Amino acid sequence: MNHTDIYSLRKTYSKHSLDEKEVNPDPVIQFQTWLDEALKAELDEPYAFNIATVDAQNRPDTRVVLLRSANHDGFSFFTNYTSVKGRNLAVNPNACFNFFWAGLERQVRIHGQIEKLSEGESDSYFNSRPRESQIGAWASTQSEVIPSREYLEEKVVQLAKDFEGKTIARPAHWGGYVLKPTSFEFWQGRPSRLHDRILYSLQDGTKGWKIERLSP
Repeated sequence: MNHTDIYSLRKTYSKHSLDEKEVNPDPVIQFQTWLDEALKAELDEPYAFNIATVDAQNRPDTRVVLLRSANHDGFSFFTNYTSVKGRNLAVNPNACFNFFWAGLERQVRIHGQIEKLSEGESDSYFNSRPRESQIGAWASTQSEVIPSREYLEEKVVQLAKDFEGKTIARPAHWGGYVLKPTSFEFWQGRPSRLHDRILYSLQDGTKGWKIERLSP
């Protein structure tokens, strides 16, 4: 495929609509509703999302991670604290999550600030992971250069021997983060690129969420 083929690609979005008079006044509940519908539609990994962070030089970076909880306490995920995303969040806690459910022609963007989950919450999730994933958390120096795939696999084999017959504790460099949202944008694809976009903005004090329609 060359660039002229890409120019000609078109898809009409027509599966659903989104009206600000019909959405839930609580964006967390609205998100949970859409996530449930994505799960029922059996889309591939509907809990996967892109997280955007910014480093100390104001350079943006993105990558896909997996959502592990979504409620009024925040939106959480787990990772290596020494990874690029971890280093970015250490200097700038502002981040954006982007969920894209192509099968439903929907997208959700969530802005907010991120903080670490408690050690107890990170321990609890780590203990629920498959043993192979626990060993992987110890083996991986995420984002760092390594000499080869064989180096990583040999490290995993050695760690499996070291941990044989033992409970694997969570490494200090691995744990959870939670995003405290300040805005949500729900996007529903519509024909002729006249998409529905509904913005929720957190108001100061106890005023709750302001709901507005955005131009596509």
